Amino acid sequence: MATANTANTAITAKTNFDTSKDADVVVIGGGPGGYPCAIRAAQLGARVVVVENDNPGGTCLNWGCIPTKTMIGSVDALNTIRHAKDFGLTADNIGVDFPALMARKDKIVKTLVGGVGYLFKKNGIRSVEGIGSLVDAGTVEIKKADGTTERITTSAIVIATGSVPSKLPIPGIADADIYTSNWEVKRKLKEGTLATGAIWTSNEAVSAKTIPGEMVILGGGVIGAEFSYTYNGLGTKCTILEMQDRIIPTMDTDLSEALGKILSKQGITIKTGVRVTKVEDQDGRKAVTYTNGKAGGEESVVLADVVLVSTGRVAFTEGLNLEAVGVELGAQKGLRHAIRTDSRMRTNVPGIYAIGDVTGSGLAHTATAEGLVAAENICGHDQTMSYKAVPACIYTEPEVASVGLTEQEARDKGYEVKVGKFDFRALGKAMAINQRDGFVKVVAEDKYGEILGLHIIGPHATDLIMEGVVSIQLENTVEELMRTIHAHPTLAEAIGQANEDVRGLAIDKG
Repeated sequence: MATANTANTAITAKTNFDTSKDADVVVIGGGPGGYPCAIRAAQLGARVVVVENDNPGGTCLNWGCIPTKTMIGSVDALNTIRHAKDFGLTADNIGVDFPALMARKDKIVKTLVGGVGYLFKKNGIRSVEGIGSLVDAGTVEIKKADGTTERITTSAIVIATGSVPSKLPIPGIADADIYTSNWEVKRKLKEGTLATGAIWTSNEAVSAKTIPGEMVILGGGVIGAEFSYTYNGLGTKCTILEMQDRIIPTMDTDLSEALGKILSKQGITIKTGVRVTKVEDQDGRKAVTYTNGKAGGEESVVLADVVLVSTGRVAFTEGLNLEAVGVELGAQKGLRHAIRTDSRMRTNVPGIYAIGDVTGSGLAHTATAEGLVAAENICGHDQTMSYKAVPACIYTEPEVASVGLTEQEARDKGYEVKVGKFDFRALGKAMAINQRDGFVKVVAEDKYGEILGLHIIGPHATDLIMEGVVSIQLENTVEELMRTIHAHPTLAEAIGQANEDVRGLAIDKG
């Protein structure tokens, strides 16, 4: 994961905060960036206040990572039962109890939300429910649900307000009431109005009351791939419409091609290189019109009960009053609506920091790492973020995971590239668990053998990727991993043999 440059210094409190302030640190947002930031600051002796108008845990815990992976876990179990015969087993009356499936998801979310609340209490953190905005560089105003306001003076402010679904300027979608803050989503859920329409984002997809018959998914990135796998597994006929020439276009081409073939084999229709032009009502359903991507291209129409907008998320800065305080937008990651920070997570305004999706980071684990860096700097340390080895994960079946440079990125940077690959189907462990699809791909620099990228599609790829994360962070070579003993029989053997294959020495490659 992204890591702080901590060297060998023990993490201890170094700052004497101004005790005349109401707090030492105010964190606006309690998601996967905000709550670890708050806890780390408290661990270092700071008086911390967290302002959050959603449940603790933010998008990841309530509407994103955890709900989706819990639903996927149920679908994975269902698929295993469907293939019971392959294990020498029998299973009858296989079906889906969707209300029970969603109740399981809700229970897990509730447990984890309660866990964050417990950690706040354990670490002496005050949690305030409300909407935070900046009065100045040392004051936060909180608007509470009952209409009252509270002002808190503080030595440091951390903005961790996350993101919302990005809005598509497409007729029939642009005006849909789906591009809202988490607390609006929470309100709709409480009122029973969430996921009652035919236009969805991921918020509605993890809150559905019934399984749609047919779904059109706009966007074939991580979100689109995961929800197409999930709902296809539950019985929905899914069609992905992707503007780029391949799905998961930010990942290595070999991963994209392999996942596309596997999802298609599972029954998902994938259309790439297409542009959606409008969505209309037709006989109680939604008609999605798209072209082949070229100007004046031939139009096609696909009907669906639900249209899922899964084209990414944008930084949420509404109501923060950034302009009045002078906080600059235009993150170094190329996102003009995100907050700009330096490697210490400082904004251009002294005393104000920003972390996570609001800076354009886009991944929960990156937000966590940034939150720890911000907290430690606030508390007197000198920490910097490293984005050298940030893993990206997709929880389809098979899973997809990647870290470091793709093969094309490495070549574009001028490296003399060597590639090694090894298929899971050659491994005894993969055969034993009946998950043989996929491979490991190592991208390395030829002369010295430095590992530049690791790309996996296959069983437990999101767990296996950590070997690549550590290797890239520590600048390991393929020779070092070749000499590292990989337990047998395990899936990790594929990583060892893919590194061997970089030098043409893989033992079990046919």
